[in-house]
Amino acid sequence: MAEGFLGITHSLTGRHWIGPSLEVERQAEAMAQATALPRPLCQTLTRLGVATEEGEAYLAPQLRDLLPDPRSLKDMELAAARFLQSVDRREKIAIFADYDVDGGSSAALLIDWLRQMGLPATLYIPDRIDEGYGPNEPAMADLAAKHDLIICVDCGTLSHEAIAAAKGADVLVLDHHLGGESLPPALAVVNPNRQDEPGDLAHLCAAAVVFLMLVEAGRQLREAGKLGPDLMAMLDLVALATVADVAPLKGVNRAFVRQGLRVMARRDRPGLVALSDISRLDTAPAAYHLGFVLGPRVNAGGRVGRADLGARLLACDNLAEAKSMAERLDQLNTERREIEALVRAAALDQAEERGLDAPLVWAAGEGWHPGVVGIVASRLKETTNRPAIVIGFDGDEGKGSGRSVSGVDLGASIQKLAAEGLLIKGGGHKMAAGLTVARDKLDDAMARLSELLAKQGAGTAGPADLRLDGVLMPGAATVDLVEQIEAAGPFGAGAPGPRYAFPDMAIQFAKRVGESHLKLRFGDGMGASMEAIAFGAYDGPLGQRLEQHGGARFHLAGRLDINTWGGRQSVQLRLEDAAEAG
Repeated sequence: MAEGFLGITHSLTGRHWIGPSLEVERQAEAMAQATALPRPLCQTLTRLGVATEEGEAYLAPQLRDLLPDPRSLKDMELAAARFLQSVDRREKIAIFADYDVDGGSSAALLIDWLRQMGLPATLYIPDRIDEGYGPNEPAMADLAAKHDLIICVDCGTLSHEAIAAAKGADVLVLDHHLGGESLPPALAVVNPNRQDEPGDLAHLCAAAVVFLMLVEAGRQLREAGKLGPDLMAMLDLVALATVADVAPLKGVNRAFVRQGLRVMARRDRPGLVALSDISRLDTAPAAYHLGFVLGPRVNAGGRVGRADLGARLLACDNLAEAKSMAERLDQLNTERREIEALVRAAALDQAEERGLDAPLVWAAGEGWHPGVVGIVASRLKETTNRPAIVIGFDGDEGKGSGRSVSGVDLGASIQKLAAEGLLIKGGGHKMAAGLTVARDKLDDAMARLSELLAKQGAGTAGPADLRLDGVLMPGAATVDLVEQIEAAGPFGAGAPGPRYAFPDMAIQFAKRVGESHLKLRFGDGMGASMEAIAFGAYDGPLGQRLEQHGGARFHLAGRLDINTWGGRQSVQLRLEDAAEAG
């Protein structure tokens, strides 16, 4: 194993520390000298691939500069024109959406826009267990009998038979999942991941595709001398979907999330206000809250409850109704966590028996709830730094979900398996995919998937690498510095937030808080000190060792937060790992 950063090849949590490359260090130094920006900020910008001359523009991204031309996507003008024709004719419109946050946000965007134009829309979200993912023939036939236009959002690209069943109605598909060799018989299929698209916008989630369609609709309205709704006020939904769907935070996605967070802070959307309040979110939302606080609650209805509840909440314009739905989603999220904990324990045991060093980590079990297999796959992926698949069987068929790691396209491999006949069906995108598999083909399918992923380099990364941007000392970790670094965000998929090592620190105070968290204060021995919190520290060896430090000194690693208490701000380290110093 290569020499670890600060010499750490096996930390208290068993991880190998990796620091910035010499090239990143050199470029960061050059940027710091040329721009007078703080060196830690330059290290983060350089790691994210930002050139020195692009630094200032990157820190203040403008949506107008980054928004792609909607018409660069195939079928976009046709889709927007048919959508507006339906509005002009006061036709009956149905929205068929996926049951996750991206699908719910996409549906809410359309419902909100149409409501402001004085036109109601029918929302249809399939039941995860009874109907499965995407359009199905009975539902589409029924919707077509009662509606003039059906808009499939976050689904539909592979739904040939179901869309063919929608006789008498036009169908628009606004999606981002990987397309097949042929397109379904819809009037328009707008999807940056169609096989005949160049892939420049492949990183967009479905809500972003819907937003671009509404931008094009607004352009066509203006050409006709009319005005449409304020689209900037809808970016809160695009931001939520982008983060919750783990779309990479680069280019226009980053601008969507930054602007969307500002919109969300205004607390104008009743559904998000109610959800924030029930989640006890008492600060302006950050990207973290979208992914780990609000997103899971929106998802909870589709996972273990009523499939359309999250989308209905996001589209709701009545605060009292929104509060009732938010309370129900919060309850369902608690139920989801309990179910998930049971499945996660069983899946991890099974995966460990099979081995965690293979290119693919997978587990399958009888009766595992299909609503939590995706979350459990995500947990396995995080634990092992490998693509993970988790499958729940009911009879002879298993429904599963997978999550991938950076640089490994899981959706394409799943689609290849389906084409080879090893899966009943399957599809998705680079970072996440769904599948249905016959029990008698499970082992062959997983072996073949492992082989395909290995060819992409899965399994070569260490299962427990901790990547660090550099070293900091407590005296340098100021509120101003953290605020400047946050300007390089939002951080998330494709743009991980910076993590720093504080070398050779003395533990001044350490105390267990809650069930498994550790609160501590550390210093450099020269008068400067700072607070730290380690969530879940007692779930592993970190908590006990640091609490019972016995005067030993440690290298500490984690991310910087601003902690506000009593009107005062201070910097806090969100401690993730530690290693004994020298």
